[in-house]
Amino acid sequence: MNKQLHQSVTTQLANKRIVILGIGITGLSCARFLHHHELAFAVNDSRDMPISPGDFKHQFAENTLVLGRWDQALIAQAEVLIVSPGIDINEPTISNAIDKNCDVIGDIELFCRLSDTPIIAVTGSNGKSTVVSMLNYVGNALGYCVQLGGNIGLPVLDQIEQPNVDFIVLELSSFQLETVKSMKALAATVLNVSDDHLDRHNTIDNYSAIKQKIYHNATYALFNRNDSLTQPNSDITQASQLSFGHDSAQDNNFGLANIDNAPHLMQGSTALCALAELPLQGIHNAVNYLAVLALGKCAGWNIPDMLASLMTFKGLAHRCEVIDTTDGIRWVNDSKATNVGATLAAIEGLSPSLQNHKLILIAGGDGKGADFTPLTQALTQHVDYLITLGKDGRAIASLRLPNQTEQTIHVDSLPAAVALAKKHAVKGDMVLLSPACASLDMFANYVERGVVFIKSVLMTKEAV
Repeated sequence: MNKQLHQSVTTQLANKRIVILGIGITGLSCARFLHHHELAFAVNDSRDMPISPGDFKHQFAENTLVLGRWDQALIAQAEVLIVSPGIDINEPTISNAIDKNCDVIGDIELFCRLSDTPIIAVTGSNGKSTVVSMLNYVGNALGYCVQLGGNIGLPVLDQIEQPNVDFIVLELSSFQLETVKSMKALAATVLNVSDDHLDRHNTIDNYSAIKQKIYHNATYALFNRNDSLTQPNSDITQASQLSFGHDSAQDNNFGLANIDNAPHLMQGSTALCALAELPLQGIHNAVNYLAVLALGKCAGWNIPDMLASLMTFKGLAHRCEVIDTTDGIRWVNDSKATNVGATLAAIEGLSPSLQNHKLILIAGGDGKGADFTPLTQALTQHVDYLITLGKDGRAIASLRLPNQTEQTIHVDSLPAAVALAKKHAVKGDMVLLSPACASLDMFANYVERGVVFIKSVLMTKEAV
């Protein structure tokens, strides 16, 4: 046990009545951490059986577990409430029970109070998993010891005792940022803001304000010039600011410019690299590359060395992932596109590569209360055939023009969508699964949805 960390933990939490809300992946990591440091706690989860009571008792000895309801009496007694990201503390059953003096935090907040490891923090509606994975890949390739955590990888409290860490890269969701107060990131960014999780955050302005919390106390604040909702609010931060975007850049900011009719990554007027030299194509990925370079620069990383390592980064599964087939059709699995902004980025980023070939889009699922109308222009201009499915598939289909209804159809399953796409696609066409929706109406998660898509594509290919 790290004695210095143990002393800090006990100084902050000893003799406090601690309650963990939720016993999923994050809640379990919090329980392990507290138990490791010999601190008593209780766990409350509204689900009937997220964990076996016997397993809990075996792991956590005399600590209390309450399942099947929110225990208002238990919550009311808490002096420290550690909330898992998936739990909405504004739900009346919870919020009405919380004592006004209770310290409401999450695992990220607890980590920030206990660790002095330099943090590179990333949030945004889309692209954050790609950006943090690139940063982790690049940082380690440059010889640094870099951890990856937050909304991806291992929970942060499971990593807090790893020695000799140079940086931790945190992917942070709006749910996690709700309870973050003490983070002092070396570099922080909001990549973009689009309708997502409005079933919890109610308005885009509230959602944006929560995202902006990432800039609080940061040394460097990096924002997307093409998205005003990412611009740091002066009331939140006095950090040094740097920007990136798909337009031309001034000074030391990062952008794009055409040189000899080819798009290049730029820092100010300095050309860094032709986009064609990098493995991930599309304007949306160009912006991701620029964000990585800007964040890395703020961490003191060498730009030429970063570019060299980015040339070997192949991307994430289920994020604009090209499926290897022999039928000449470009099947693209973008199942991780769980909101409108992600699908819009995929369509606009990939459609320029099609030239005279068709784009067939498969979309739909649980829209989580999002406004689909920002997709209208992209569907009209770039999508030749639209196949929808799931709870909100018909709402997406309704955005098509009257003269496009014959090229729009709703189906009952993803395998049916793939089979229909195969009938309409010829060599050179692209079939893009980019749902603009969550998957929970039909699948366990976006990964299962992507796997089903891949299997359906490969089975269709074999049958032809």
